[in-house]
Amino acid sequence: MNGMKTAMLLAALTALFMGIGYMFGGTGGALIALVVAAGMNLFTYWNADKLVLRMHHAREVDARTEPEFYGLVADLARRANLPMPKVYVVDDPSPNAFATGRNPQNAAVAATTGLLERLTRDEVAGVMAHELGHVRNRDTLIMTMVATIAGAVSMIANFGMFFGHGGGEDRPNPMVAILAMVMAPFAAMIVQMAISRTREYGADRAGAEISGNPRALASALAKIAGPAQAIPSEAAMRNPAAAQLYIVPTLGSDLFSTHPATEKRIAALHAMAPVATPSAASPAPRARSALDPLRGR
Repeated sequence: MNGMKTAMLLAALTALFMGIGYMFGGTGGALIALVVAAGMNLFTYWNADKLVLRMHHAREVDARTEPEFYGLVADLARRANLPMPKVYVVDDPSPNAFATGRNPQNAAVAATTGLLERLTRDEVAGVMAHELGHVRNRDTLIMTMVATIAGAVSMIANFGMFFGHGGGEDRPNPMVAILAMVMAPFAAMIVQMAISRTREYGADRAGAEISGNPRALASALAKIAGPAQAIPSEAAMRNPAAAQLYIVPTLGSDLFSTHPATEKRIAALHAMAPVATPSAASPAPRARSALDPLRGR
């Protein structure tokens, strides 16, 4: 059901993009918009992970440079029956994490130093299990494609008045064109939020199952939600579309957030706790990393 809902919303976003193209360029504009959308999605399919990681200045780590963190992700990936993703650390005091990649075979997960320094080992495991849940559910590609099209809708709406207008019946009513220019980005944002919020709940459920400890993930969300807002991610400030990739929102109000209310997510995780397997909460101990982020506190 969630997959069908996402497909419908993605189709609606593409139709909106084509509608804006038609508004400012007639039938030709709609066709151009469709071609542009297809080209952007094709480019995103092959390059989204590289773009996202470069945007965050993420550095790849391994069992030698970050044995504790890397080993934790490796144990969770085995538990989720997923290929080992590439693991990255982002030097950013804002506590957050994200996943990217076009499929599980080409996935990457990342955590900020702010997150690793604030959370216990079990809480970090819950967060990274959530990100692996996105990978397992194949959310990373969909959400990046949605962000790409939503950004394009805003761009074409903002600059649409400077594009060539069609002639005759294709020529838009100036008042309708102005209304479209104002409303299109808002409509794109609503569709983007609907998809992102659905995916976050699914990743929370998957993360709780993978880690076996929904209370640890709930505790992590409670710890980092406030600081993530108080210390916005520098990458998200440069490119707001990146905000939807994070485990907790870093920009905007609850009303216009790409994430569900943190309190509702925490409540849903606590409701899962009685059926979870507490013994699976912590992967086998590993040597401490250079950052010593996962020491039990």
